[in-house]
Amino acid sequence: QVQLVEAGGGLVQAGGSLRLSCVASGRMFGINGMGWYRQAPGKQREVVATITSSGSTNYTDSVKGRFTISRDNAKNTVYLQMNSLNPEDTGVYYCNANGVRVGLYSFLELWGQGTQVTVSS
Repeated sequence: QVQLVEAGGGLVQAGGSLRLSCVASGRMFGINGMGWYRQAPGKQREVVATITSSGSTNYTDSVKGRFTISRDNAKNTVYLQMNSLNPEDTGVYYCNANGVRVGLYSFLELWGQGTQVTVSS
């Protein structure tokens, strides 16, 4: 079974840093895009950052200059380094992987279980 497992959430004071990681495990032959999304209480899930298999990145405006997404294709892992955190960054962070090749013509989209990030003021 192919799945995503996240780690690294927690409680941090405003101005602090956290690093999230997400590992894709199971039988697969490659992953196209990976990314991080978040959902704050009472709000819809929103994209935070994405990265392609070749390393091209995109960020939502509110995290530009503070967050950095990276990936290690050999380890099927994506990271999110979060610096200068503020209370508005609080939420459940979800890892996403799309274009996960599990067969010659078979692709999946996967979501992680979510990890809580809480930033106190």
